[in-house]
Amino acid sequence: MSGHLKILITGQHGQLSQALQQRLQGQGELIVLGRDRLDLAHVDQIREQVRAHRPDLIINAAAHTAVDQAESEPDAAFAVNATAPGVLAEEAKALGVPLIHYSTDYVFDGSKPAPYTETDIPNPLGVYGQSKLAGEQAIAAAGGEYLILRTSWVYSLHGKNFLLTMQRLLQEKPQMRIVADQIGAPTWAGTIANSTRALIERWQAGQAGDWGVYHLTAQGETSWFGFAQTIGEHLRAAGQPCAELEAIPSSAYPTPAKRPLNSRLDCSRLQQQWQVSQPSWQDALRECLARQH
Repeated sequence: MSGHLKILITGQHGQLSQALQQRLQGQGELIVLGRDRLDLAHVDQIREQVRAHRPDLIINAAAHTAVDQAESEPDAAFAVNATAPGVLAEEAKALGVPLIHYSTDYVFDGSKPAPYTETDIPNPLGVYGQSKLAGEQAIAAAGGEYLILRTSWVYSLHGKNFLLTMQRLLQEKPQMRIVADQIGAPTWAGTIANSTRALIERWQAGQAGDWGVYHLTAQGETSWFGFAQTIGEHLRAAGQPCAELEAIPSSAYPTPAKRPLNSRLDCSRLQQQWQVSQPSWQDALRECLARQH
């Protein structure tokens, strides 16, 4: 059956789409639609493309992810992150196929002292989080089969992300100050793609858990400072120069969009319902870096 599975993936060059394209090889026919063929800001185009391809599964791997930029362009963020997922969900339901969509820790305000579960009430701090939450709600309202996978602190060897930025800056600068009071789980795009593949395989094998919202991050937790330190250790181990790091509070590094202080997501529901779990963030980082050379 899986050889004939038609999977439509939105997004082409982003971290997640790149990882999915690698990991879903052999799962079926991948129809990867980049912005040149499918602009999520255009509702009619979304409907046309889905109806033309009639896939067996839709994976929405495209998003407006510029968190600070979203504050000054809310319309653009909401078009891609809120309206488009709802349209994809409507089209998926019309075809009778599931939608897999990715969301974010930014739907929460970060004030909870413990990791967030799927039953916690979202309260986004900024436009990006608000737009992603609106997307989740639009998908649920469509009434079809869906998985909304909330993840956090995504990095990879592609695109713009903390890992690549740090690798560059740590080698260029003598000292760096990094925020140490935001806690979360750095999650490799390859980890998310691996878990997505496992979810598809269980669904194909007739072993699906419940549809709905799930948390999907690497295991463990650290701060941005701790993440940067570990990236630095890998640089030093490879004989590269590395800046001295200084831990600072978020208040010392103001940004247009406020970040949640606690981004930890409890992923036990995904394990219980689907028997899918992720490796520790340190192990995933090691595997990611091993592919760089």
